[in-house]
Amino acid sequence: MDERAAEFERAVHGPDGPPPHERTGSRLDEAWRRWMGDPRLRRAWDGGAPAVVLAVAAATRLIGLDQPHQLVFDETYYVKDAYTLSHLGYEARWPDDANASFAGGDPDVYLSDGSFVVHPPLGKWIIGAGMAAFGTDSAFGWRIGIAVVGILLVALTMLVARRLFASTTLVVVAGGLMAIDGNAIVMSRVSLLDTGIAFFALLGAYFVLLDRGWASRRLRARLAAGPPTAWGPVLWWRPWLLAASLAFGCAASVKWNGFFFLAVFGVYTVVSDALMRRRAGIEQWGAGAALRQGPVDFVLLVPLALVVYLTSWWGWFASDGGYYRHWVESGGGTAWTGPLAWVPTALQNWWHYQVAIYDFNAGLSTPHNYQANPLTWLFLVRPTSMYYENLGGGQVAAILDLANPLIWWGGTAALVFLAVRVVRGVRRGRRVWRDAFILTGVAAGYLPWLLYLNRTVFQFYTIAFEPYLVLALTAALAAVAGSRSDPEPRRVAGLTTVGVYLALAALASVFFWPMWTGEPVSELYMRAHYWFRSWI
Repeated sequence: MDERAAEFERAVHGPDGPPPHERTGSRLDEAWRRWMGDPRLRRAWDGGAPAVVLAVAAATRLIGLDQPHQLVFDETYYVKDAYTLSHLGYEARWPDDANASFAGGDPDVYLSDGSFVVHPPLGKWIIGAGMAAFGTDSAFGWRIGIAVVGILLVALTMLVARRLFASTTLVVVAGGLMAIDGNAIVMSRVSLLDTGIAFFALLGAYFVLLDRGWASRRLRARLAAGPPTAWGPVLWWRPWLLAASLAFGCAASVKWNGFFFLAVFGVYTVVSDALMRRRAGIEQWGAGAALRQGPVDFVLLVPLALVVYLTSWWGWFASDGGYYRHWVESGGGTAWTGPLAWVPTALQNWWHYQVAIYDFNAGLSTPHNYQANPLTWLFLVRPTSMYYENLGGGQVAAILDLANPLIWWGGTAALVFLAVRVVRGVRRGRRVWRDAFILTGVAAGYLPWLLYLNRTVFQFYTIAFEPYLVLALTAALAAVAGSRSDPEPRRVAGLTTVGVYLALAALASVFFWPMWTGEPVSELYMRAHYWFRSWI
């Protein structure tokens, strides 16, 4: 490494290089290494423990996936839409009694005219892929697509944790908490769309993390090649930003709130570029990031995401029966004139459809028994009942989208802890990029909903930002566990506290398991799970 590159490393990490926790991982790893002793056990832990977490995630999402064999909650929309989408290329209408026919093994009762649907197609293509592979005779077929995405979401959470913490133990903690949490389990076991948003948005955020390292190395190389201008160099070749654009475009192609992640992480990228330039000693680091690199980041992130979103509608364009597919031709509207007259009629029809979708989503305020104000989401006030049936003989079955309370409330407290740590770190000139990244993910998935407090929304929307909530909890648990410099009593107390908490969280998941999976239980046992009246 030449002297200029060495100067860059010192500017980024300080005179002593990367901090100890970046070199060696979590202090929890040290405890495990001392306990295991044998290097072969340590290697088995590093490779085997994440695999065990994935096995737990698969078990909690696949066991009994075919029960109940009926369309629950909004499966009545998304599963049937997915079926017609995969057969016709567009979502078609169904007769009023179609649910019983569909669950009874006769799904081909749909009508030919298009149905007005208010979400893009990608999530329904995923559901349709499961039905194409496993059929519709069993509910397993119409749920397996989303279940696989839910399992992949746990794996991706561990990848992000590895990038953030460089610790096998914290990777296992983060993945394990996602694997056993009720919100993540339920949203993987019913064919709703939101788990798809969570996965693709987290994938985009992971690529943003990879871009952070890539951009750092590229900037270092450019500085080593010669003295920079006052505003610093412009980095055009950033493949991980292009990958992030693809992922965020896929998130938006499941539901529109995927665009929130694109926008917020786009801002995060520009801010990260600015701080990276400041650490490198570039004179006009803020102006260089905002006015030179920022527009380039926009070009790398936004257009490709929009192309992905438009491409997700290929079935609608390729067929003739989709809703508003021939809006202009049928006399429903007037073709564009003037400077926009060149736009193909199909695109004009599609744009009219998008406007109609926006008007519906922005104005949706129909009361619902299980709607939950976004201000209450972090406190788990109103979970969503997906399914309930009185089986007779004192037996009942239910699917309640209720997060593990210990994990959820712990994650909420961890967000406060991280926010305070970021503020204190900024004041003291410390690097806070990990905490800032996690808080950015929560902000992207949560804060935009505060603009729609009067809209009909539900607690299960939180799955979109739950991975970041779990990562915040993981970071807080690492802080509770202590560091190498702490006195021995402090470290013992910290590790004991973390161990007890994780054990209680696991026991809570066992306790709530029947409420997440629709297993028959006694009415008395079910009542024991309703800790608050608002949970009923």
